[in-house]
Amino acid sequence: MDILKIPKFTPSNSLLKGKEILITGAGSGIGREVALACSEFGANLILLSRNAKKLYSLQDQIVKNGQSEPLVVEFDFEKAKEKDYLNLFEKLCEEYEKLDGLVHIAGVLGYLSPVVNTSLNQLNTVMRVNFESNFLLTQLCTPLLLKANNPSVIFTSSGVGRKGRAFWTSYSISKFAIEGLMQVLADEYESSMRINSYNPGATRTAMRAQAFPAEDPMTLKTPRDRVNDYLWLLSDSNMSTGKAYDFYE
Repeated sequence: MDILKIPKFTPSNSLLKGKEILITGAGSGIGREVALACSEFGANLILLSRNAKKLYSLQDQIVKNGQSEPLVVEFDFEKAKEKDYLNLFEKLCEEYEKLDGLVHIAGVLGYLSPVVNTSLNQLNTVMRVNFESNFLLTQLCTPLLLKANNPSVIFTSSGVGRKGRAFWTSYSISKFAIEGLMQVLADEYESSMRINSYNPGATRTAMRAQAFPAEDPMTLKTPRDRVNDYLWLLSDSNMSTGKAYDFYE
């Protein structure tokens, strides 16, 4: 797999003006910062998170900043059934005629363990959140995406989703599956949608702290440092599809 680097990018003030963008994992970390940035650059947002309190706090912050009030939806990918996704899609169709962007950020680490000590239950849980949610949400949102001009789908990947690493069993497998899904979709919709994956690298998030508890978080890039990468992938400046991207350094 060829890995590309996100280019240096300076967004214009109207970069996402009028675009309807759905972001998962918007309650905290990278998802929250991407949501704040997308609203700042003119997007109308649909924000998903399992944490309602954090969602409403983000909604209040966006409105306080003078931006369009986003639609917020409490949605727990670990517990959600297919009917919950269908209900969400029906709600989206009632509110929106199109979808210009779909940004998958929500994810869980699970626990680090060798393959022989990884339970099927653990693997299923991580796959449900990190892969199944991406699959179902993209599948259901495709009709709305195809109504937009130059829509973009971003799958958040990982370095261990491109080269396996010992003990990262469940998480690594889930991210390899994401890369496969991205490639299949990009090949199916080569001329009608931009579909790419992005690895944010070592970033100061709760998940990173869970994986590396002894690491000094002050040595890491912040979620805000990764925002421009997502903006470039969403913007019309990026015309690529089927590509795996690494963070801009």
